[in-house]
Amino acid sequence: MKLLSRIYMWLVFGLLYAPILVLVIFSFNEGGSFAEYTGVSFYWYGELFRDSAALLSLKNSLVLAISSAGISTVIGTFAALGLDRMRNRYLKGAINSVTNIPMMNPDIVTGVSMMLLFVAVGGWLHATDALGFGTMLIAHTTFSLPYVILSVLPRFSQFDKSLREAAMDLGCTPAQSFFKVELPQILPGVISGLIMAFTLSLDDFVISHFVSSPDFQTLPLYIYNQTAHEVKFSMYALCTLIIIAILALLLLVNFAGGIGDRSKRRRGAMQ
Repeated sequence: MKLLSRIYMWLVFGLLYAPILVLVIFSFNEGGSFAEYTGVSFYWYGELFRDSAALLSLKNSLVLAISSAGISTVIGTFAALGLDRMRNRYLKGAINSVTNIPMMNPDIVTGVSMMLLFVAVGGWLHATDALGFGTMLIAHTTFSLPYVILSVLPRFSQFDKSLREAAMDLGCTPAQSFFKVELPQILPGVISGLIMAFTLSLDDFVISHFVSSPDFQTLPLYIYNQTAHEVKFSMYALCTLIIIAILALLLLVNFAGGIGDRSKRRRGAMQ
């Protein structure tokens, strides 16, 4: 039984990580071919930094991801706060259900509906270019919001309400109580929601495809447009760099979380 479980585990890991490993290995292939590995080289990484269109698309993706993640994190945190303070459980359940709709909706349905909405509003306002960075920012913020709320809301549920009441008894206003007492306690959930929103925005293709314009092209759209001809090997180099950056970010978050847990245990032992 142990042998079967190990085989199953390695099979799952192989299916998950083998494509990534192949991409990383062939990004160093000097010959630029999947048929033959001619030697290890950083040639395609050099080509990547000479590709101004790819770098512009990467910059657009990062600007969009950072902006939408920041906005959705702020809105989602206060939305979770409002849901936590809501007393009517029927209304709270209804709002929770409505909030989860963007997560359950197929991306293509969300993309088409948003495109129709933006085009209709642009027509009413007589705007010549209805689609662009603004529409992509609204769309990315919208589909990221439920994930932020889902990350932050459980932290409010775990929070000791007596701490908030004690802070207000000691003279804090509700706003001061939130920023000085509650926010530090729910911060891990806020950071998780921020990272999730950033990753979802950086990765999104389907919704972006429907609400974008030729003037503002993200990296997934740029790579997709190349598939009509042939994807340049410099794109594999770019994907490798993104994988390394995400891996470093995950390690940093886990390392910071481990330090925080150890400090909490140390404070608990001292008390």
